[in-house]
Amino acid sequence: MAKRKAQEFVKHITPREEDFSQWYTDVVTQTELMDYTPVRGCMAMRPYGNRIWELIQESLDKRFKETGHENVSMPMLIPESLLVKEAEHVEGFAPEVAWVTHGGNEELHERLAVRPTSETIFCTMFAKWVQSWRDLPMKYNQWCSVMRWEKSTRPFLRTAEFWWQEGHTVHATEEEAHEEALLMLEVYREFCENVLAMPVFSGQKSEKEKFAGARTTYSVEAMMQDGKALQAGTSHDFGTNFSEPFEIQFLDKDGQLKYCYETSWGVSTRLIGAIIMTHGDERGLRLPPAVAPFQAVVIPVAAHKPGVNEKAQEITDALKAAGIRVKLDDRDNVSPGWKFNEWELKGVPLRVEIGPRDIEKGVAFCCRRDTNEKFSLDLNGLADSVKETLNSIQQGLFEQANALKISRTKDVYNMEELNEQVQIGYARTMWCGDRACEDLIKDETSATSRNIPFDEEPFHDRCVCCGKEADTIMYFAKAY
Repeated sequence: MAKRKAQEFVKHITPREEDFSQWYTDVVTQTELMDYTPVRGCMAMRPYGNRIWELIQESLDKRFKETGHENVSMPMLIPESLLVKEAEHVEGFAPEVAWVTHGGNEELHERLAVRPTSETIFCTMFAKWVQSWRDLPMKYNQWCSVMRWEKSTRPFLRTAEFWWQEGHTVHATEEEAHEEALLMLEVYREFCENVLAMPVFSGQKSEKEKFAGARTTYSVEAMMQDGKALQAGTSHDFGTNFSEPFEIQFLDKDGQLKYCYETSWGVSTRLIGAIIMTHGDERGLRLPPAVAPFQAVVIPVAAHKPGVNEKAQEITDALKAAGIRVKLDDRDNVSPGWKFNEWELKGVPLRVEIGPRDIEKGVAFCCRRDTNEKFSLDLNGLADSVKETLNSIQQGLFEQANALKISRTKDVYNMEELNEQVQIGYARTMWCGDRACEDLIKDETSATSRNIPFDEEPFHDRCVCCGKEADTIMYFAKAY
């Protein structure tokens, strides 16, 4: 077959500095992570994007099971009477709820909500399943999609339907539930930093920004390359806010009937958007090896010459046997240059080239996607060398992102400094805790509070907004 001309492959990606939003959209569509569907805000994840989500799922699911959680599946339809049981919760979600009003041609006696989240159905079932202190704790998780009728949508970041996991647990004591909420927050922090190579700010949300119905909400917040915040995951301590209206009670060891304490926690497919905006560049994706569908791609060069394809297959088999996710690109209808561009666009961490001269020298020619560094590796022990390189790429991506996070986070002491800082990154401030100040900051700067960090000492004694005495550190930033 005739070779395609190189210019047929070249696709324009808008430079990040020119239009970051358009750059993001270009990368999402040109790397074939998803596609738009006839329903506004509902995306179809294509195989490459879905595989990234599968790898995220596998990694998190392992962590959930290691911390004593079990997977369950709950129905997607929730009767309206259940949704309204917890007043603050339903008020928070009411504008985003999609309703089913008919079954076939018949109008339903009671509207059914397409789950925006599953607290109410979990609570209904916990009320049936929990009888005694011996039944506790119950620590469940489910992988599913939910629907929130968003007015403005963007692939992965904010869609009407999205995929996520939601953990729901019930406990005998307030202390146990509190420990659970913090434990899962730490699971998210460790996962974001060690798997996604994405540094985060970990802490407690303000009363204004907490989850509807929660006593306390904790979050991990990431910084994107444009300096904006992205909430990467949340963990909620409900106390008895749900167990009381849903009558989730247990007979304790002392013979007394008591209400359970609950938590919930979740992350979603917006993590894929976070990966793109944390690591991508003008050439497309740069995927951390831990979540790359293919960690390496093997490309034969001068494949028509004797022994080249055979050696490429041999290398592929050796890497695969070593547990490396590897793709052999032996297509004969496109040039090696075309393949280089395509896999660079798709963010494959390491490219391994093999040609006649490489075979003679006993090496493979390699290129790192993160730094574009080119080098040779001996064919003897190649799998071990590739693993070391992938580890280096994983660490390198984290260090680059962390350097940006540090450089674009600044202590500010007044509103003028805050407004200037949130144009480029995070502002670390002192805050009096007053909702009025939080609202004023948002009105004047378009920045929102992100979270109150753990274990950070006050660096000033006055609120950035009103000037009153303050002992709370708060991070503010513009956000997705």
